[in-house]
Amino acid sequence: EYMGLMQKANGNATVTVCHTGTKDIASHTRRADIIIVAIGVAGFLKPDMIKEGVVVIDVGVNEIGQTAEGKRILKGDVCFEGCAAKAKAITPVPGGVGPMTITMLMRNTLHAAQTTTRQ
Repeated sequence: EYMGLMQKANGNATVTVCHTGTKDIASHTRRADIIIVAIGVAGFLKPDMIKEGVVVIDVGVNEIGQTAEGKRILKGDVCFEGCAAKAKAITPVPGGVGPMTITMLMRNTLHAAQTTTRQ
């Protein structure tokens, strides 16, 4: 989808894709206006890796332990407390993008079923 936005006449975005092997990843994240984090490491993105006013979307879900009652303790890929102080907007984990992920999965499943039954 982001490729479509970049190709529009009024779209003006430079997209940088980083991964766990990117050298000096913080130099990239500090320049970003929007950061989408899905790296699989709890608390990976720290406050010193972002600039003031950034939008942070945390897609990561990591189980970091269990409560005494056996309930899972989840943490995202972003150090939420520290980054929230600098970010213009930030998604929490749990409770952030999960509902949208489920909605889109259901939409795509319905679309696939409709496509299959038409054939």
